[in-house]
Amino acid sequence: LLVTFLGWEGVGACSYFLISFWHTRNSAAVAGKKAFVTNRIGDFGVMTAMFLAFSAAGSLSYGAINEAAHSGELATVTATAIAMLLFVGACGKSAQLPLYLWLPDAMEGPTPVSALIHAATMVTSGVFLMTRINPVLHISYDWASTVIAVVGAATALYAATIAVAQNDIKKVLAYSTVSQLGFMFLAIGSGAYVAAIFHMVTHAFFKALLFLGSGSVIHGMHHEQDMRKMGALRKVMPITGFTFIVGWLAIAGVPPFAGFWSKDEILLYVYANNPVLYVVGLLTALLTAYYMTRQVIMVFYGKARWQDHSDDHGAHGEFTPHESPKVMLVPLLVLSVLSIVGGAMQLPFSKKLHFLEHWLAPVVEESEAHIGETWAYQNKYLLLAVAVIVALTGIAISIAVYAKSKIKIVEPKILEQAWYYDATISRIVGGSGAASFRLLAWVDANIVDGIVNGVGESIRGVAGSVRRVQSGFVRTYALLISLGTVLILAWFLLRGVLL
Repeated sequence: LLVTFLGWEGVGACSYFLISFWHTRNSAAVAGKKAFVTNRIGDFGVMTAMFLAFSAAGSLSYGAINEAAHSGELATVTATAIAMLLFVGACGKSAQLPLYLWLPDAMEGPTPVSALIHAATMVTSGVFLMTRINPVLHISYDWASTVIAVVGAATALYAATIAVAQNDIKKVLAYSTVSQLGFMFLAIGSGAYVAAIFHMVTHAFFKALLFLGSGSVIHGMHHEQDMRKMGALRKVMPITGFTFIVGWLAIAGVPPFAGFWSKDEILLYVYANNPVLYVVGLLTALLTAYYMTRQVIMVFYGKARWQDHSDDHGAHGEFTPHESPKVMLVPLLVLSVLSIVGGAMQLPFSKKLHFLEHWLAPVVEESEAHIGETWAYQNKYLLLAVAVIVALTGIAISIAVYAKSKIKIVEPKILEQAWYYDATISRIVGGSGAASFRLLAWVDANIVDGIVNGVGESIRGVAGSVRRVQSGFVRTYALLISLGTVLILAWFLLRGVLL
């Protein structure tokens, strides 16, 4: 756990530096600071959990902690506290409610950074951490796993509703990442640890593909990120368009692409454990298919709206998008292949095809042990069909709205502004911070400085009074000497009388 924490902090530092890569831009500098501060909140939870785990198990190795959980040496209360504190850290690093704020703003960094760190690796470290301590979760109170599942489901649905109204090509993918991470935590809370890792791996394939594809689009569009100024790019960027569509079908959950298999396995376990959260998962899957189809249509289909904004690029009416060079296209093609065949590592047809589960067996219990012979498991193909229908429905609705214009476009301002959550938190934190600083400034000016200045003024007053004694006149000195002599004689006389 200690070595994990060192790597945890290392990738956090890399993220901070890379978000602020264009540090001369105020938005990038602010985004970097937001990521740094938000992750410190989560890191506090991880450090506290480490102290607690060491005091209870006498070691920070996963083996010792998990063995203590298996043997009963780890009390239920302690296990629950460790699990919840680590989950706080996971919420910070993996951008879950309420600590998700930093990830959308992290899009200020270079697009390859968004693909590598903020989609495929660093943000999923919280998922890995919670999966790695699954024995601790097993002996925790039941409500601990429920909290993880509910937070994951809420984050998945919340971020999906925001993504449907975003117009920045990278912001759509950012909120999509938050939503998919919520799916993974929903799986962990439902006991589907292998399914969570499975979705983490497939998500790395198709989300890195989508981010790099968006980077290719931005490059071809001369740094334009507003999807309202794009359209019909498949004609001028055919390879980018093809690979982006592969990523779209994978994340939308269309078979046989990788995202379908991993998301379906999560929904299977969620249904077996909590049908209410299963409905939330289906609604999230519907919205995912909807907003990703919207993005594909706005960027690659429809009218070429970039012609209306030629002068915005300083091209004097001669601006034309272009395909990216081979060095940018080759990774897209490789990731496209992985997004298609990646699901083969954990197919539902037979246990012999559960390659990922067999590989994770030393640290994670068998997936099917969590649901056994439940109705969900016996009817998994029916649930699989439901997931496909939901995905296709989301795609169809989006096509009807944005391609066929048969349904009025509804993009509420509140969704575009992310439910005003960021603005509210900024107002609360900023307002309370400003009030605190004003109070501290008053204390500093009136109390701290008042004491220091008061001592100085007192000394100055005494010095002013004493200064009058030394006037420079002989008669004054003679008078003072006479008075002093009289006082001394009076003292001796009085002393003699008393004695």
